[in-house]
Amino acid sequence: MAIAKAERLMNLALCLLGTRRPLSKRELRGSIEAYLEAFGPGSGTASGTPDHAAGSDDAFNRMFERDKDDLRELGLIIETVESLDGETGYLARRDSNRLPAITLDVEEAAALGLAASVWQQARLAAAASGALQKLRAAGMPLAEDVYGNSALETRIPVHEAAFEPLMLAARDRRPVVFDYRKANSARPEQRHVEPWTLECWRGHWYLAGWDRDRKAERVFRLSRITGKVRSRGIPFTAPVPDHVTVRETVERWAGETATGTARIKVRADHGYPLRARALATCELGDGWDELEIPCGHGLDAWLVEFGPDVVVLEPAELRAEVLDRLRAVAKG
Repeated sequence: MAIAKAERLMNLALCLLGTRRPLSKRELRGSIEAYLEAFGPGSGTASGTPDHAAGSDDAFNRMFERDKDDLRELGLIIETVESLDGETGYLARRDSNRLPAITLDVEEAAALGLAASVWQQARLAAAASGALQKLRAAGMPLAEDVYGNSALETRIPVHEAAFEPLMLAARDRRPVVFDYRKANSARPEQRHVEPWTLECWRGHWYLAGWDRDRKAERVFRLSRITGKVRSRGIPFTAPVPDHVTVRETVERWAGETATGTARIKVRADHGYPLRARALATCELGDGWDELEIPCGHGLDAWLVEFGPDVVVLEPAELRAEVLDRLRAVAKG
């Protein structure tokens, strides 16, 4: 919505909410600055010829009806009242437009407090903190009030510089451009993406969206975005789906949908995400351990990220895929 229109609707809503009696179109036209600037003070007093005044009245009536419909669509209850002299008036009663009191039970309040505590390193931190203070002032119990300050601790790290611009672009439906380095590539490539949603999985943030160059849905790991994220003031070209399966896509890439098992060597005190998924672990000595892990599509791309700390023993196909990826990076 354009800023001028949003300001005009806000002023109209404030007039209708602030009056104690119905206001006519003529009175609203003379009270709201945007109407005065565009159409003058009202019928019978507009400057210019009679034809010009009539045209101005018609244009104002059309804009007023659109504005009134927009406010009603946003949820404002506007009443229409006929006065004794036959003139139509409008008002929005405060009791009809007042939101009901917020009531939360202990579990709901605790969940809300924990959710707000997640955003400690992002732009939402100040807004979340202010909202919690208002709820506490209203007598609502929060997580630390119910369970103590240290009983429950929820944090999602947001270290990637790309997180905030991508979050804002996804919220505002603005396409973005960024340089992205794939796991098997030494150099980044420029991507033109319509961002849909961000999701955290196993400590890493991922972006799902529409890749304009490839004309397909793609998922990007934020830690592989290099340089600045630049937004573009153009509309989306692809529809945004109701449900985006970010986690399911990443799980397939990481081999979560296992079709077998793999044996790998992992350097001692390294590869903790792999150790967490291990079906069996055997200490080999000389600073190495052997792990048996689930094997599925995309596991090679994940193993490459551990570099020299992981060696694939079997299956042979997985070992060859990892070596091919490492050679591609070395050639770059």
